Amino acid sequence: MATGMATELPRTVVKAEFIRSEGWRRAVASIPCVVCGSPMTQAAHRNEGKGMGIKTHDVWTAALCHEHHAAIDSGRDMDRAERREAMDEAILLTLVELFKTGKVRVA
Repeated sequence: MATGMATELPRTVVKAEFIRSEGWRRAVASIPCVVCGSPMTQAAHRNEGKGMGIKTHDVWTAALCHEHHAAIDSGRDMDRAERREAMDEAILLTLVELFKTGKVRVA
């Protein structure tokens, strides 16, 4: 090995088993949109780390109305980094709201 050259370790690709929970998705969809407060919400999955027809973990969801779901998922008003940041914030706000409303409790 030559000096000054970084050694790359082989990467093992592990097929992820995604966490699925209908109860979680229903709880998320039962709270108002964390962006605008609309009562008509969806459990919007994070649009990263997935493939065609595959959603990310159900715990990476945000309570979003249809309009904000579309804007964050594929809207033209934000670039990719901004959309990811907006979704991360929405997921965190959703977690806070789930705890505040008692829909999620610590065991």
